Amino acid sequence: MNKERLNRDFKHKTWNEIKTKDSWQLFKIMSEFVNGFEKMSRIGPCVTIFGSARMKPDNKYYQLATTIGKELSVNGYGIITGGGPGIMEAGNKGAKLGGAPSVGLNIALPFEASSNPFIDDDKNIDFDYFFVRKVMFVKYSQAFVVMPGGMGTLDELFEAITLIQTKKMDLFPIILVGTSFWSGLMNWIRETLVKEGTISEIDLELISVVDSPKEILQIIDQFYENYLLKPNF
Repeated sequence: MNKERLNRDFKHKTWNEIKTKDSWQLFKIMSEFVNGFEKMSRIGPCVTIFGSARMKPDNKYYQLATTIGKELSVNGYGIITGGGPGIMEAGNKGAKLGGAPSVGLNIALPFEASSNPFIDDDKNIDFDYFFVRKVMFVKYSQAFVVMPGGMGTLDELFEAITLIQTKKMDLFPIILVGTSFWSGLMNWIRETLVKEGTISEIDLELISVVDSPKEILQIIDQFYENYLLKPNF
């Protein structure tokens, strides 16, 4: 048997092994969904706070996220975050200060070595799969509050907008916090995407941009004067 044939057989064997592992992987994926659904369905109305894991406690956005978390908490909303440091820690800290459920949906990432200390013990949920974790965010959040962040924050923001735009999930408030931070992105969306016709101008109505916790609470409360507080799908 020549070298080329050996290499071909090896590749074929490896590919079959991969396919076999893919099949068994379904059970792990299912277990993450079941665990997440069972725990999240018991928590009640929540708002998810997204933002950078790299913000330190002396950063103005960390401090603002803490205030937002507390303001939402004392007004009846639990807080969900990605469970890590930075803005996520600040949001969970605000939930603790406000006496509301404090939820962390954790996933191992380079800048998030462990879950933050402000998550309720029974609401600290670990995930291996990003897509399962994202389902929990969009299913059980009554609003997304998006603080300044990086690629992960943008990923979660645009996925939620896309799901609403395509009517794969119900409309709910998506609120960007920090006019100065988000103005460049919003201007690009208006001046490029809308003008080029890749999105409709009405799509901009899916997003609000604010600077204060009271504006956030007002947007969410006004929205739920007309809609039921419930899981999104």
